Amino acid sequence: MTLSVTHTEATIRPSRALLPLWVGAGVYALLLISGNRLLNDPDTLWQITVGQWILDHRAVPEVDVYSFTMRGAPWISTQWLAQVGYAAAYRLAGWTGPVVLAASAIALAFALFARALGRHLRDSTMLVFVVAAFLLCLPHLLARPHVLAFPILVAWMAGLIDAADRKAAPPLALVLLIALWANLHGGFVFGLFFMAPAALDAVVNAEPPLRRALALRWMAFAALAVAASCCTPYGWNALLAAQKILSLGQALPLIVEWKAADFQGLGPFEICLLLAIGFALYHGLKLPPVRILMLLGLLHMALAQARAAEILALVGPLVIAAPLARQLDPLPAAPAGARAALTSAVVLALGAGTLASLSVLTFAPNMRGTPVAAVTELKKLNLTRVLNDYDFGGYLISTGIAPFIDGRTELYGETFFVDHNAASGLMEPDNLFRLLKDYDIEATLLRTQSAATKLLDHVDGWQKVYADDIATIHLRKAGARHTAEPPVDSGRN
Repeated sequence: MTLSVTHTEATIRPSRALLPLWVGAGVYALLLISGNRLLNDPDTLWQITVGQWILDHRAVPEVDVYSFTMRGAPWISTQWLAQVGYAAAYRLAGWTGPVVLAASAIALAFALFARALGRHLRDSTMLVFVVAAFLLCLPHLLARPHVLAFPILVAWMAGLIDAADRKAAPPLALVLLIALWANLHGGFVFGLFFMAPAALDAVVNAEPPLRRALALRWMAFAALAVAASCCTPYGWNALLAAQKILSLGQALPLIVEWKAADFQGLGPFEICLLLAIGFALYHGLKLPPVRILMLLGLLHMALAQARAAEILALVGPLVIAAPLARQLDPLPAAPAGARAALTSAVVLALGAGTLASLSVLTFAPNMRGTPVAAVTELKKLNLTRVLNDYDFGGYLISTGIAPFIDGRTELYGETFFVDHNAASGLMEPDNLFRLLKDYDIEATLLRTQSAATKLLDHVDGWQKVYADDIATIHLRKAGARHTAEPPVDSGRN
């Protein structure tokens, strides 16, 4: 496959400037049609609950007010602005609100992504990168805070890389983005770290007499950006919160989104990676040393943590766009931006289409794996100390029940999370009984197929009071006898 980036004045069409706008519109329409997919994460429930708490109290949380195991412990929400956005959208339009908000942010991110690539690459090449990026991001396109930060991620990275391409320092106005990012999602720390390789690339490629002055300008910009990132209700503690997450150690590989990339089955990540390697080998592409380091760093992150695939997808093409264009063909003339009037018209059309679609489309979280019926029964018991499955914690918070554990892993810490995982999976059976005793557990709400649930069926003092194909409730009850005998193979001695 040959991807040419040749452009001449004759081939630069006015419609080319509009392509990023159509990319954004297409992504928005696609996400709206499949809107329920954006709600396929139980953490969305507690994110909205936290946002509602912030709106009601006109303050951000400083301590945990939800769990019974960590109540009162220090906890800050670096995603507070995104949570408020989702909560406000939910109040305004029900589940349609979070879907439209998330879809709009994602669409804007891809429009900015296409615009940044279009400065260097021809339309067909740019669209290949857009499609590949969308496929890599697809598993992570959920109504959660990180997608609201996508447009800022793209704009910030594009600004840094553009400055490096020009062998100049970024405009100071760019720091406003990092201030907003720091209030939306903890991923802003990556944006701060990325300033180092971008600055190195700019300084190394600058004329020797200009390097010292350029390095000082980048240092001034970096200092201003770090200061701007502290413009949150938590100040510099927002920076420390990221370190707390990364220090979870053995807990991180146990969380799906933090697991390393899995190549046991052929998926979008492997397909895109193999095609990229094949394309580079076929064309004999070369990158400047610092750009190679950038790309390898992004690739390492994506291989080490599944959640970082979206960063590789959205930042990697920006890193290689200018060198790719210079090597394969001369740079094209930069297309003019879409006119404000046309942009406004497209936005209004999308808004009208959204309103019109509400009579056809309905949005609601997928409750297929959520213990709705079990929690209804649990509420009848009026208990306050329930050992729950990790994935059930977000739903419990949204229903007003204090969980044992939930998706705020940084609150519970490495040891607590690992112990709970070992207990529910019976990797260490003693952990289960220790947790039941140490936390004076009154009942358990665990997955029906979990090892801990099956064990409690055979333990005296625990009575099964409810079970369905999702969750089972065991109630601590003195004198209760086990409801099932352990299986015994009579053919063995």
